[in-house]
Amino acid sequence: MLSRRHFLLKAGLATPFLFGGYAFAVEPQRLVVTRYRVVPEGWPAGSMLRIAVLADIHAINPWMSSSHIERIARATNALDPDIVLLAGDYEASMPLFGIGSYVSMEDCAKALSLLRAPLGVHAVLGNHDLGRRGRGGDNVRRAFAAFDIPVLENEAVRLEKGGVGFWLLGLGDQWGGIHLRRLDDLPGTLAQMSDGSPAILLAHEPDIFAELPMLDRGRRVALTICGHTHGGQVRIPFYGPRGVPSRYGRRFVYGHIVEDDRHLVVSGGLGMTGLPVRFGVPPEIVMITLGAGGSPAA
Repeated sequence: MLSRRHFLLKAGLATPFLFGGYAFAVEPQRLVVTRYRVVPEGWPAGSMLRIAVLADIHAINPWMSSSHIERIARATNALDPDIVLLAGDYEASMPLFGIGSYVSMEDCAKALSLLRAPLGVHAVLGNHDLGRRGRGGDNVRRAFAAFDIPVLENEAVRLEKGGVGFWLLGLGDQWGGIHLRRLDDLPGTLAQMSDGSPAILLAHEPDIFAELPMLDRGRRVALTICGHTHGGQVRIPFYGPRGVPSRYGRRFVYGHIVEDDRHLVVSGGLGMTGLPVRFGVPPEIVMITLGAGGSPAA
């Protein structure tokens, strides 16, 4: 019969293996829906927009296979969004560990082409897409174009729902991948807005949010949507995220952030980088209800 001391010792030795097994084999295959209601100043009264956000797919077998991406697309369609936004990083850069293989961007785009929304599916590039594997973004651009998924790089697109117009701004990447320089141009993108309709800013990295007060003095951006951080990917109990790829540390690591009445939503993403583990940040589809009309779906 085990003494209490020996039981606690064995339990303590087993705990890291249990956590490691969960982080490797269980949480990366989960899929949750995270919902936000955002009612920013300047958004048209009574107008509601349902936005689905997919971020940081990092397509790689066996963790993020094309069939798994198809599953994510079908689950997103079931949420009945008005628009689907893809927040970058479709390419993977994780070591293969002798058991994995990279998913081609053609197969990734084919799986994402299952997405359906009345106002379309719109994408931006992430820093991994612009890396060597992504050939400076050409892999994603070519594959997405073949499946009619527009990739916005410092572009403004005007859309309407129910006669109410808004602008979708797709920002170039702020890290630049192999270019090693910033490719974003928010002032130039804002200048493309030809009327006073509010804007939604889709950017891969959330650091741009700290620059908005200076760059968007007219307060035309109602909501900024980003990915990139993976919510830290591993959140250690009583400590938080183990690391955040941001100049601002944990300031923009995850969730709905409000600063100076400006709204930012950062997705925890779907895939992984570095190691094939997630802990405390399950893969998520983000569903944003923007505006005060109606109510979020159950």
